[in-house]
Amino acid sequence: MNKVILCGNVGVDPTMRMVENRPMAAFTLATTERRRGRDADGKAIELPPLTEWHHIVMWGTAAEYAEKYIRTGSKLLVEGKLRTRRWTDRNALEHSRTEIHVDSFELLPKGN
Repeated sequence: MNKVILCGNVGVDPTMRMVENRPMAAFTLATTERRRGRDADGKAIELPPLTEWHHIVMWGTAAEYAEKYIRTGSKLLVEGKLRTRRWTDRNALEHSRTEIHVDSFELLPKGN
């Protein structure tokens, strides 16, 4: 099974383009994990949060919705699949990127 569920904040406004006559929107999503640990005396302490950045891809009507309504700072819940894309640039350097291709999403109120 290939399923990803993320809840986070949009990092940049979606960019739109047409790929094989289908609208595609791409943007980043930041997820933050709060952590706790123990100091040398065994006392519970709060550790700095871990933030991960994810590359999000939406297609079709979802991409059109993203272009109209999703903005930097929007809180978003996404469900989708992991896809890894590989390419070689014009300098013959190999690149790869893991993306989340969205199946469904929900724009959340900013306060949650």
